[in-house]
Amino acid sequence: IPSGATITNSGTANGFGGANTPTFSAYMSGNQTIPNTTFTKIAFNTENFDVGGCYDTSNYRFVVPSGQAGKYVIVAKSAVDGIDDGEHVDIALYKNGSRDDKTYFSDYSSKTNGIVFVATQKIYALDVGDYFEAFIYHNEGDARAAEYTHSYFYGFKIIE
Repeated sequence: IPSGATITNSGTANGFGGANTPTFSAYMSGNQTIPNTTFTKIAFNTENFDVGGCYDTSNYRFVVPSGQAGKYVIVAKSAVDGIDDGEHVDIALYKNGSRDDKTYFSDYSSKTNGIVFVATQKIYALDVGDYFEAFIYHNEGDARAAEYTHSYFYGFKIIE
């Protein structure tokens, strides 16, 4: 606002802004054992919030609700502990049960028993009933824990 300018608003103006809904944010209530060399769905079983009733805590998935087709931002992050030098952790979003390779992200450990953080995100044009899940993978020699303290899954509709 330029110096000396005045803005007046009676508080009754309509049609400004909007709400990025539906929207959800979920996390894991505890660590999850992830077998090696197997993409495993991350158990985001607890909601921070779920505006629009679009997140299913029993199947760990976001579903586009009726009447809410449009553009969405979908984000997932996690970390796996105990990964040795040169081994990696991968994360990807799955849309309608199939991995979206454009969201496939991999990172490598640079030390023995390191924790590797991975995250991915993408903007999608979605239809009613489309659903998303987040999967994680590692190639450490045996099962490792996905750390709940470093994991989250969220999404929201973009105002158009």
